This record gives sequence, structure tokens and C-alpha cells, in this order.
Amino acid sequence: MSHEIAPRRVSFDWSRTPLHWIPGEPTATHVINVLHLLLPAGERWFVKVLKEGLPLVSDPELRADVKGFMGQEATHSVQHTHVLDHLAAQRLATADFTKYVDFLFERLLGERPPLNAPIPAREWLRFRLSVVAAIEQFTAVLGDWVLAAGGLDRAGADEIMLDLLRWHGAEEVEHRAVAFDMYQHCGGTGTSRYARRIAGMAVTAPVMLHLWLWGTAYLIRHDPQLAGRLRYSLKEHERAVRKGLLPAWRELGAAIPRYLRRSYHPSQEGSLSRAVEYLKRSPAARAAA
Repeated sequence: MSHEIAPRRVSFDWSRTPLHWIPGEPTATHVINVLHLLLPAGERWFVKVLKEGLPLVSDPELRADVKGFMGQEATHSVQHTHVLDHLAAQRLATADFTKYVDFLFERLLGERPPLNAPIPAREWLRFRLSVVAAIEQFTAVLGDWVLAAGGLDRAGADEIMLDLLRWHGAEEVEHRAVAFDMYQHCGGTGTSRYARRIAGMAVTAPVMLHLWLWGTAYLIRHDPQLAGRLRYSLKEHERAVRKGLLPAWRELGAAIPRYLRRSYHPSQEGSLSRAVEYLKRSPAARAAA
């Protein structure tokens, strides 16, 4: 199914969004808020890596998709940065955490290998493309989840935050295969390309889990409304999962073996029709159109 990928220049008004935008659910709120900590730097990095690899893309249709992907990711980065500003305005500053995320993407995964490691430039680019593709596997799963997460509606979650998350999630499903296709196009041939795909996921999955748990604990610990009375716990997390407020860790973990199948393609992930349907009724996307 051919589907045009293009950015939507959305905007959101955060003036009425409370700090705990899922009422009475600070743990679920902050588990999801970790996205705002990771995505501004992460998605700026996606754009840099794909821009670096764009001259290697000879297929005109893939090239157009990559440019659309880059435009969407740049917009995502900007909008999540605005949420960080909103958190800071509510006395939840995040710079002490996000500096580590910036270091990860700008230094450890920057244009040159860390510590001047003797890795050929083309190989380093291919590895970073494999990491982008692996991260996009998880964002597609999360995007499809939030589009169907009726528990958030039943809990009375803030409408502006839900629209941000669902607009973003729908675009993740829209472009779910682009980073993978670019990696396959630029990542060499045969066994080496597949081995590098495994390596990209082997690095990505544990780092993402670590950052997510660490980020949740950070947000809960620094939440001025909680004043240190709450700590992140897996028991509380699982309670939120049962209420439909969060995806289960096993649901995210199941995305890994799917991705590692040789025959796998991300077009098998999520529901494009559900994503497109939401984008037609998203308040922010409609206003941008």
C-alpha cells in the first residue's frame, strides 16, 4: 500500500494541562512522560543520521519517504521540547537528566565513533542506521498501542496530551518502515547486513529499558507535587498496565524476536488504517491542515 509520508506542522496549547495529566495516576503519567525526556534529542539525532546517509539512497521513492520521515521527526522533536518547557514551568526541571540523553546521542552516537575508535566511516553510519531502525521498531509498537489505549480515555487523561501522543503515535505507524528500508538499502549485503541489524537491536533494547526506568524514577523523585512521598515500583506499574494506562513490558519485549526474524518487515507492525483514521480527526493535525 503506497502512502505519502509528510510532516504536519502541529501546535499544542499546554496552558491548561496539569502536571499529573492522568488524574490520580502519577506513576503512569511519568512512565509516559519519559518520552518527553528522550525524544527531543533522539529525534534530532535520527534526522542527522538519515541526512548523513541520504546521498547513498538511489531509489527515488525511498528517498522521498526518507525526506518525509525527517520532516516528521523534526516536528516531533520540537513538540516534545515544548512539553519539557511546560514541565519546567510547573517546577519539574529535567535538565539534570536530559544532559545524559544529549551525551548519548551527540557524543557516543555522534558523527564520529567515540574515543576515536578505528571504525570506517561507512561502517559507523551503517551501525547508527541499524540503531535508528531498531528504535523505530519500538516507537511503532508504542504508537499503535496509544492509538488503541481506551484506558487513557476512561481515566480522564488530558485531551491535549492525548492528542500529542496519538498524533505522534499515528505518524510513527505511518513511517514505521522507512528507517528499516533505508538501513536495508544502505547496510551492505547478506549476512553482514543481518548481523548488523541484530547488533543494532542488541544495543538499543537494553539501553532503552535502562533509560526508561531511570527516567521514570527521576521524574517521580523530582515531582514537586509528590514531595518525595512516592517511588517507582513495578507493582504500581503493573497496576497501571491492568487499567489500560500503560503498555506491558512483555508487549514491548515481544517486538524484539519479531524484528530479529530474517523475513521481518515493519509494514507488518501496527495498523496503518487506524493511524490514518486518527490523523483525519486529530485536533492538532486538522488545525495544521
